[in-house]
Amino acid sequence: MSFKGTTVIAIKKNGKTVVAADGQVTFGHTVLKSNAIKIRKLLNGKILAGFAGSTSDAITLFEKFEEKIKAKGDGLIDIKRAAVDLAKDWRSDKILHKLEAMMLVADSNNILLISGTGDVVEPEEDVISIGSGGNYAYSAALAYMENKKLSAFEVALRSLKIAARVCIYTNSNIVLEEIENE
Repeated sequence: MSFKGTTVIAIKKNGKTVVAADGQVTFGHTVLKSNAIKIRKLLNGKILAGFAGSTSDAITLFEKFEEKIKAKGDGLIDIKRAAVDLAKDWRSDKILHKLEAMMLVADSNNILLISGTGDVVEPEEDVISIGSGGNYAYSAALAYMENKKLSAFEVALRSLKIAARVCIYTNSNIVLEEIENE
């Protein structure tokens, strides 16, 4: 048996960036927990991060990502450089290579997906999603993004609610974090 599924989405719209996730943890065919927190604020809330995959692996990756940002020591936050550096290490390090998770990271200007295969993806649209319900949430978000009246918060919330209706590994216990764009 293995742990399965989650849905995490990042959206940038109308001067705000949101990262949101559902709360379900599934082991085999059993829901173990419905209110897990899968997103974090990093660097005093300047960066939002979410994960899909093993919790302990994700925490390790959050810590490594923060280390990469702080390593420059110049006080500037460059999540693109930190993401590439983390992806390189994740892909090549014998221990990190075994970690099973995916991450979304966002600051006030960027949204990125980081994977253990060495990928760092900046979405063409201002939306990206990961996890078992990721494609459902992503599709819904693309449609909602066309509605000029909806905020990033509302798009994320509505998109995850749709994913929860169709993905058995996603629930509607949603946690959202938001930062203002510069």
